[in-house]
Amino acid sequence: MPEERISKVLAAAGVASRRAADQLVAEGRVTVDGRPALLGERVDPELQAIAVDGRPVDAAGPRHVYLAAHKPSGVTSTVRDRHAARTVLDLVPPDLAGAARLYPVGRLDQDSEGLILLTNDGDWAERVLHPRYAVEREYAVGLSRMLTREQADALEAGVELEEGVATVSGLRAQTRTEDRRLAELIEPPAPGLVWVRVTIHQGWKRQLRRVFGQVGAPVRRLVRVRIGSLRLDPLASGDARALSPAEVRRLGSRRG
Repeated sequence: MPEERISKVLAAAGVASRRAADQLVAEGRVTVDGRPALLGERVDPELQAIAVDGRPVDAAGPRHVYLAAHKPSGVTSTVRDRHAARTVLDLVPPDLAGAARLYPVGRLDQDSEGLILLTNDGDWAERVLHPRYAVEREYAVGLSRMLTREQADALEAGVELEEGVATVSGLRAQTRTEDRRLAELIEPPAPGLVWVRVTIHQGWKRQLRRVFGQVGAPVRRLVRVRIGSLRLDPLASGDARALSPAEVRRLGSRRG
């Protein structure tokens, strides 16, 4: 088989997305024929022994698994965290995971909640995550009081962060039906909050909390309710389910 970049080989084997695989290499956790792998090196998995954390990587790759979960607040979205009481992998029943080594597609802050995807298909995860595919993320943002017109205008104009200008779209008040349905899904309840909906394409760390804070509207609760065409409803807090083949195809489409 022709040589390929090691990040692509690891992604195809279900180890991690390509970007996460590069991070594994940078951390010295990947070896090729017993030596530390190099960033960007090309390998032939049929001829060379590749391992992550000492565990051999199967070049044929496992059966691909695609899951959606409703992450509660307080659960970390990393696979390995010795300081975390619970990670998103703890939400997945054994019958859904099987023997697959799953990892989250992107992150959701520990104190945020809502929809998160898990898979062992690195190429699919890359298509969901990469900005060039423009997969939307929609959030319900819980605030102490409704935004003023000036605050809403500032958010829609873009807020300067260290990484660049953070933009939002589709900013609107949540409907009564959405209020009622969200209250049925999240735990614990959130009395006294007003909710707005907003969509982003970027994925900077704690982005929405930072931009809302800069316009003087600190976020009290943050729930991701949609990724692309996939919605949180009807997943209750802490639940997980397998995606249908149609949902997998729509999310992993290269359109966007």
